[in-house]
Amino acid sequence: MEDREWTAGEILGVSGSYWQAFALHAGVKLGVFTQIGNEEIDAPGIAERLDCDLRGLTMLLNALSAMGLLAKKKDKFANTDASKSLLVKESPRYIGYMIMHHYHLVNQWSRLDKAVRSGRPLHERGSRNKQELESFLMGMFNLAAGIAPQLVKQIDLKGRKHLLDLGGGPGTYAIHFCLANPDLKATVFDLSATRPFAEKTIAKFGLSDRIDFMGGSYIEDSIQGAYDVAWLSHIFHGEGPAECQMIIEKTVSAMDKGGIILVHDFILNDTFDGPLFPALFSLNMLVNTEKGRAYSDNQIRGMLEKTGLRNIRRLPFEGPNESGIITGVV
Repeated sequence: MEDREWTAGEILGVSGSYWQAFALHAGVKLGVFTQIGNEEIDAPGIAERLDCDLRGLTMLLNALSAMGLLAKKKDKFANTDASKSLLVKESPRYIGYMIMHHYHLVNQWSRLDKAVRSGRPLHERGSRNKQELESFLMGMFNLAAGIAPQLVKQIDLKGRKHLLDLGGGPGTYAIHFCLANPDLKATVFDLSATRPFAEKTIAKFGLSDRIDFMGGSYIEDSIQGAYDVAWLSHIFHGEGPAECQMIIEKTVSAMDKGGIILVHDFILNDTFDGPLFPALFSLNMLVNTEKGRAYSDNQIRGMLEKTGLRNIRRLPFEGPNESGIITGVV
């Protein structure tokens, strides 16, 4: 990466940027934006509704206003257009679940120095509790729902019959691939705990007759069925290189000849020092997983080549936070 001339103010701004993040987390966790909705309300009114201390809540409301997430007029507070759209729970564009997922990661990130020293997370990662699982899965749904409608238009699945959405969570991509391709059916493969979220989301789009759910672990279990397209979105970064290679091999074993595999992830450049988000995301995997990391373009291509795939190429798609797609043919 090119050298950057940092000032003391910029460095301190990065150092203290978590202050804004924590204010946002608190606003979403307490339901401030959702409670205000389309109204203009004073601090005592909001404090009463949320059962909060007036002094503490007033400070939070003022900070959120200073951040531009609330609008303050005299003694009343209202949502901005952005917060109405993105931070009110009833909005179809709500991203609060992902913000709560970030909140649940705070404890791990606060011990990053120890994880760097030891090379592994400082906690034993058990199963997520119900709230954490909901935040993670629905956060993934919200993010993917914003990307998928445009992404599926850039991938030609004409003539394809059965898509495997590996580690597909609530099934967002399977849903949008099927909406864009009326002759396509899909199978979402993920841990059994994900089933209720996936089936609810799939039914909401009226696709229960075309998308089914298969419970299992892509590390521990084999993949049943036969598919002519496989979508592997944001699963490599949670695993080590050997596990990623095994995932590709398992996927290939379930594919028809001529089937295509699509790997979607945050992709580093081949010197590993950028782009910024994938580089930081590697640290997120360090503090949360035993072996996970972001992978470079060459690394992903090499894994596909090693499994015997042909016509390996990077699609022109560029998603938020430098996500990209690399594809190969079985």
